[in-house]
This record gives sequence, structure tokens and C-alpha cells, in this order.
Amino acid sequence: MNPTPDLRPPASPVGLIAGWGRFPIVVAEALKHQNIRLSCVALKDHADPALEKICDELQWTGVSKIGQAIRFFKRCGVREATMAGKVFKVRLFDKTAWRRFFPDWRTARIFWSHFVTAKRDRKDDTLLSAVVGAFEEDGIKIRPATDFAPELLVKFGKLTRLGPTRAQERDIEFGWHLAKEMGRLDIGQSVAVKDRTCLAVEAIEGTDQCIRRAGQLCPAGGFTVVKLAKPQQDMRFDVPTIGLGTLDAMIEAGAKMLVVEAGRTILIDEPRFIEHADRYKLVVVSLDAAAGGRSLASEAA
Repeated sequence: MNPTPDLRPPASPVGLIAGWGRFPIVVAEALKHQNIRLSCVALKDHADPALEKICDELQWTGVSKIGQAIRFFKRCGVREATMAGKVFKVRLFDKTAWRRFFPDWRTARIFWSHFVTAKRDRKDDTLLSAVVGAFEEDGIKIRPATDFAPELLVKFGKLTRLGPTRAQERDIEFGWHLAKEMGRLDIGQSVAVKDRTCLAVEAIEGTDQCIRRAGQLCPAGGFTVVKLAKPQQDMRFDVPTIGLGTLDAMIEAGAKMLVVEAGRTILIDEPRFIEHADRYKLVVVSLDAAAGGRSLASEAA
């Protein structure tokens, strides 16, 4: 169980480790709105250059330069930091990955047992927990981004004008259990289902590519995407996140419904998101984990 968030404004600067997408931008803007001094480690080939205009200090850093990131935060007086944005793990399998991601000494020491001796696995939770542990060893506490921007967590209910049909309700319950089991195994967060058949499961490629693959396998479209937090979800990292890009992938692939978990999913640009979903007659519902997806769709509708 995650501890109760400490929502008191920090006295010292806050650090932001920024990956890909709009999520880091939204978090940075929320921190600055609270008049918090912000020091940002912007991951090369991932983070948006717009962060340079928002943050008080910013350093571009490679994803395999953890020691450099820690030193930057310590110079800035950072004692609390947060992580936001996607890191493309699939790039670790490029043929030139060893050159592009050559680690500094701290990173090599952290991941030696993962990538050299192979004594430990490379699951997302395993790798990210190791990163968090490295920062905290140096006195930099990693906090959930939603501690600073709790309004990003999606609330329970039907988010769009349209609600699920009876057939879609059955797919919700079916997909919910699949997604939770995939999360328990730390494989991925999303599944695509239709008529209680699993079309695609997210792995290293990410949610959007999982959705597009489901569209290729189901040209008739009309399928449901279920994206959920892991049963063991650590809210400090890899929290399920949806935004306009998720909807665009669904529209391209022919998906008709998106199901997420209330209170444990981050929704970016909510007004625009809902307007976009309604324009394309999509169904988006946010359900409670307590009932495991059962009968909640009709209540939300």
C-alpha cells in the first residue's frame, strides 16, 4: 500500500526527471503555478524543448547518465524530485544501443546485474525501482507526480456522452481481468478485446502501438481498450497515462471504447480529451478497481 501523500509545499527546489510526451510539461506548469523552484533533468531524445522556458534550471541528460542527473540535482539543492513522461525501453534493443546509451559509472554500477551478469530481470518495475533507489541513496526523495498535481488523476464515471452497450459491458469485465493479470506479471498496462476475445496485449511497444496492432488484427474495428494500473502499482513511476495521442491511435485503429481505472490513471488535457472523444463518438469510462470491472459500466452510464 502506498503511503499517504505529503501535499505540503517543499521548502527547497523540486526536481523533475522529464521523459517523452506532454505529461512532463503539465507537471512542470503545475509546479510553477505553485511558485516552486523547478530543476529539470530533461532526457535526451525524449523530453520536449519547451521545458527550457518553464523550468528555472534544466540540464539535458542521456537516459544512461544517472550519476550526472544526481549531481545536477544536488548542485541545485534538490531534495525531492518526481518523474514524468515515457522512456522508450524498446530503444535498448537497437543495434547501436551500446553506443547511444553508453552509461556513466553510477548507471553501470546500478544495472550491472541486469544487463551484464543477467542475474536480475529487466522488467519495468525492476529497472525503475533501481533508478528510484539510486536517487534516494543520495538523499533525493522521489515523489509521485500526482502529489504535486492531484487534479490529473481521472475521476470515477462516464467521461463521454456515449456509454457502453451491453456487449461492451461484458468486454469491460473480460478485459479488466486480463489487464490486471498482465500488470501483475509486469508485462504491460493495456489489452484490446472484442466479444470477449483478446486481440492484443501491450508489452515493450507501448499502448498506442498495441492499439494499432489490434486494429490490424481486427479490420472490422469496434473493439475495446482496457488500460489499468498494476495491482502492485507504485505511483512514483509508470502510472497509466492517457491523452489525445491515445484517442488518435484508437480512431486510426477503429477502436470504440477506452476503459481506465479511477484514481490511478493520469488524464492529460482533460477538456480537449473529452471534446475529441465525443467528436468521434468514442466511449470512455473510468471505473473503480474494488469491483473488478463488474457492473460498473452500467452505473457509470
